Amino acid sequence: MTSARRPLPTDLVALVTFDGRVYPNEAKPLEQLGLDERTRPLETALEQWFSFATGKHTWVSVRGATIRGLITARRRAKPSVWEVDALIDIDEDSDVATSLFGRLTAGLVKEKAERVFLRLDEDSSLLHAARQAGFFQYARETLYRVDRPGAISLTEVPFRSRVKGDLMGIYQLYNQPVPANVRAIEGSTFREWQAAQETWGARTTDLLLEENGIINAWLRFSQGQVGRFSILAGQSQYGCEELVRSACARLTRSDSLLSLVREDNPALALNLERMGFRPVGNYVALAKRLARPIEELAPEVASEVVPVA
Repeated sequence: MTSARRPLPTDLVALVTFDGRVYPNEAKPLEQLGLDERTRPLETALEQWFSFATGKHTWVSVRGATIRGLITARRRAKPSVWEVDALIDIDEDSDVATSLFGRLTAGLVKEKAERVFLRLDEDSSLLHAARQAGFFQYARETLYRVDRPGAISLTEVPFRSRVKGDLMGIYQLYNQPVPANVRAIEGSTFREWQAAQETWGARTTDLLLEENGIINAWLRFSQGQVGRFSILAGQSQYGCEELVRSACARLTRSDSLLSLVREDNPALALNLERMGFRPVGNYVALAKRLARPIEELAPEVASEVVPVA
């Protein structure tokens, strides 16, 4: 009999020492993409098994006195949106995954969450269980990587730094190239889009291309040994290749570069491949809308009569 519950202090030893192994995280949060968990087993173990000590919500699946799985969730940009950032099923057992997803849903409903997101490898053994639990796929993504990028000829693109009042302009840009079925999940309204923004796990820089008072491109990147960047572009006089070159030229100190590309952006994928990037991972993005409490209507009496013609 498998059941899911909150972790107990006595679970710590069982989790860390089970068979002397560190089990892979099936969930793929953005900041972990492209990193080899096998090269940092202790760090990975601490991130996966001790995440409930960092303020995240965590549940474990037990069979008798044995820990069989774990799931953790964290907030995105706003409390109304969460994401699964760790999902471990030791036995690849659908019953384990089902119990974990069930407790996750119940727990997040209590937090008044409206949506929860999950990214999995496209061939993950837990994909079916996620769908059975009410998650539905709304996009496919490919991670592109280049190691030791050479010198890049820079086309000067007049980016400027993002300021506080730019958020609505970025949302208007988002509505141009992103398909309606994706927007319906990520950002059908400005509020929903803002709440669903993913964390990068590192300090990011945001640059905008503004032409004739309209934001036509958004470049976000993070520096480090492994540099990351994303590009969102609308109708601009600058082509995709120029934007990619501008992004790469800002990350010349990085040993490797990563960029996650959704399937609806083939121009970006093509230009990355032309510059030596290669696909290193394929993922599915899933989401689930959670039940929201129905607000009770309160009667209100008008203070004056409104004539009707």
